[in-house]
Amino acid sequence: MNETGKRYTCATCSTQVICVKKGEGSFTCHGAPMELRTAKPLPSSD
Repeated sequence: MNETGKRYTCATCSTQVICVKKGEGSFTCHGAPMELRTAKPLPSSD
């Protein structure tokens, strides 16, 4: 299931999509499921 507001990336061509509506199924590109992209950690301000 896709999650609203999450970014998905294709491992082959680096295409990115942002899910705007939750629903069944999954994003695919080049015949393979797209991977959920995680946020980069922010640098510490110490």
